[in-house]
Amino acid sequence: MCSGMDVAQALVSRAALRHNLKQLRSYSPQSKMMAVVKANAYGHGVEGVVNTLTEADGYGVARASEAVALREAGVTKPLLVLEGFFSAEEALQLSQHGVAVALHSEEQLRCLEQSRLPAPLEVWVKIDTGMHRLGLLPEQWRDLQPRIQACRNIQQPVKLMSHFACADEPEHPLNRQQQACFDEQQGELALETSFANSAGILFHPQSHGSWNRPGIALYGISPQVDSFGRDFKLIPAMTMQSTLIAVREHPKGGSVGYGASWQSERATRLGVVAMGYGDGYPRTAPSGTPVWVNGREVPIVGRVSMDMLCVELGPEAQDRPGDRVVLWGPELPAEKVAASIGTIAYELVTNHTQRVALRYLDD
Repeated sequence: MCSGMDVAQALVSRAALRHNLKQLRSYSPQSKMMAVVKANAYGHGVEGVVNTLTEADGYGVARASEAVALREAGVTKPLLVLEGFFSAEEALQLSQHGVAVALHSEEQLRCLEQSRLPAPLEVWVKIDTGMHRLGLLPEQWRDLQPRIQACRNIQQPVKLMSHFACADEPEHPLNRQQQACFDEQQGELALETSFANSAGILFHPQSHGSWNRPGIALYGISPQVDSFGRDFKLIPAMTMQSTLIAVREHPKGGSVGYGASWQSERATRLGVVAMGYGDGYPRTAPSGTPVWVNGREVPIVGRVSMDMLCVELGPEAQDRPGDRVVLWGPELPAEKVAASIGTIAYELVTNHTQRVALRYLDD
């Protein structure tokens, strides 16, 4: 039987993280790599990941608080807040900490024009080339260039960035349209640029700029829903695991779990796993979603509970309480599990809760 130690664990391989960064750099060796570590490094633990990916040229986060926390933790490399700042107070804080920001609206520019900052901000002007989420439209960029160049709180020259909407669909026509739009906005300006996210690095070499911004691929997961990280020689960095806490004989026709939504077609053995939606495992996972037990895939049966889920081990199963269960990892790709659930691997790896112990495996 298992001990009193944590049963639900997210194990993160430092070797896999380093391998993935090196592999992605091989696609674009002339570009700097801004490792995207937003959302607690996609659930892999931001400080642990940053301290592992020391060969990255900088780090991208979503929000100012994430950047400030990294500076206060001693990170000195370039940091970029991809969502920019939301207030004059945040702009001041980021200036004090030497953090770069995305500028994507005239309101942000006006705020900088009216602020008194201890040092000018490094600014990445975000151009909306077709994502239509954040960014200056091309005509806005042209109109605001004189004000941007004249603003005392903006380091000159600025840098340019954009974001693909359909990079994971290599043949989508919007990719070519966005690339052409971005190239046009650069014009004759000799500015540093960044366009390629994980899918851009893998599928769109023409988008490789001064800086690339790998996110999900750093963690060994494919940005494409119909492929796996291993297809690009990436290694899953996270193993989400727990243990069997019970193995039970189960009669033919018997149900299991809330709502009695699943009934067994045969006499079999069920395993109870210490993992549920209280740990961040999706409650929406249907019967048939795979988990890995003792070298084989077995299906979830019945509804996922807050603290437990059940799997059918089979009538001849020899599994015992305390045996290791992998919810996703190198043995069972997160992409495959996500497809069974009807979500994406991004959601799986970022959603685990504080109850799951995050641990790092040394090289």
